[in-house]
Amino acid sequence: MVFLVSLDATTLAVAIPAITSDLSGTTLTAFWANISFTLAVVVIQPIYTSFSDIIGRKIPLYAAFALFGIGSIVFSVARSMAVLILGRVLQGLGGGGLDVLSEVIVADITTLQERAVYIGLLSLPMAAGCIAGPILGAVFSEYVDWRWIGWINLPVIGVALVLAIFFMRLRPIHQSLREQLFRIDWLGMLIFMTGCILFALPLSWAGNMYPWGSWRTIVPLVIGILVLVAFALYESRPTDPVFPYRIFRSRTAQMTLLGSFIHGMVLYTLLQYLPLFFQAVYLETALKSSISILPFCCVVFVFTGIAAWAVDFFRKYRWEIWAGWVFLAVGVGIFSLWNQSSSLAMTASFQVIAGIGIGTIFSVPPIPMQASAPTAEDQGLAMGIMVAFRLFGALIGLAIGATTFSGVFASKINSIPSLPASVALLKNPSEAVGFIPHLRTVDISPALKDLIQGAYKDAMQTIWYELAAFGAVGFLSSLLIKELTMETEELSRQHFEPESD
Repeated sequence: MVFLVSLDATTLAVAIPAITSDLSGTTLTAFWANISFTLAVVVIQPIYTSFSDIIGRKIPLYAAFALFGIGSIVFSVARSMAVLILGRVLQGLGGGGLDVLSEVIVADITTLQERAVYIGLLSLPMAAGCIAGPILGAVFSEYVDWRWIGWINLPVIGVALVLAIFFMRLRPIHQSLREQLFRIDWLGMLIFMTGCILFALPLSWAGNMYPWGSWRTIVPLVIGILVLVAFALYESRPTDPVFPYRIFRSRTAQMTLLGSFIHGMVLYTLLQYLPLFFQAVYLETALKSSISILPFCCVVFVFTGIAAWAVDFFRKYRWEIWAGWVFLAVGVGIFSLWNQSSSLAMTASFQVIAGIGIGTIFSVPPIPMQASAPTAEDQGLAMGIMVAFRLFGALIGLAIGATTFSGVFASKINSIPSLPASVALLKNPSEAVGFIPHLRTVDISPALKDLIQGAYKDAMQTIWYELAAFGAVGFLSSLLIKELTMETEELSRQHFEPESD
């Protein structure tokens, strides 16, 4: 499951320009191929967590496999960006469950004392998926067909589903289906979904479809915020809320969730824009750009394992979280030093610095999050909520990134006088991503091409500045996290059930 989610999350970014060009998409629809997936994940993850806590993990897990498979097929047969985005939404509804339930189930079947080791083990398939993903995405889009990005998921789904059916044995929840359905916070889920959608949509189109000052941007954004505030107030009422208040009472939990939000914002925005940076600024092919970001992908997921095993060895986690945020903020901040003439050593080494921080913050904060849970019963729920916060951060980061990119690119490209007909369409920032594959071969003077590359560079450089600033906020919040004990052997009520039982 972890391999499948990490593979899918990283194959698309390098192929986005080729897909956009093939399906005659715009910059907005290109970004929405990722934003729609992330929005679906954000909306559905708390629902999976809540459902599985009440009716058990298996039925929600099987539903996630089914949705992800259907979404992969819809993506693969798409003949327009609208259908492709629909496929990505279905994939998100399934992938959100696979992502969160993989971590929740690990919390179910392990004690807090041994959990760091298992989080480290999960980094191995995660690393394999994230290293293979960009390369496969580039190979498919350049030499085969980008549609294989979706088809490749199906055999992996088949293997993972069979293994889950035959080898995942969790203790059942002894309660009638009627009682279980009655306990589910249906109204809370509906309010949460509505608030998330209303909040995210205007962030993605602000500066693209409509100005920031337009009522079409401001009205849904304000309504979305108000709905989310209403959801937060409502959650004190249900017996089994989507986000129980007790999970948030600890200062350690509050700061860890804030850090998880920022971490998701930084990680997923970088996965979107790093390949585009190398393709637009260094005129690399999709395959070459996937190789160029390997230092980042490899180090992120190597340090996901190293940091988790270090927690298990030292039995302390605060110093690792602090160091991780420093590496993240500094590493992403110095991306802004890259330009068209930067050396391979410079681009690779800066990625290593950022990767150390992002990998560390991936695996260490789940330990204090679960240690802060009121009981062992709540540790899986706490983990699920943390994953949801990480993906909510990803959604906001992708939306802000799309707005920043379009706004800065439009400003820079409009400052270039008299664009020839072959590149005049770049005056419309909605064409910027789809034009990237043609930038290498377009017949214009080297000086003009350098100016256009500079516009792409400046747009993404602004994104690096924003992410580095959020990384600094993450470091400050981490100073308030407490060093809680990990020496507990309590198990949740759905823990692993040996065959001898």
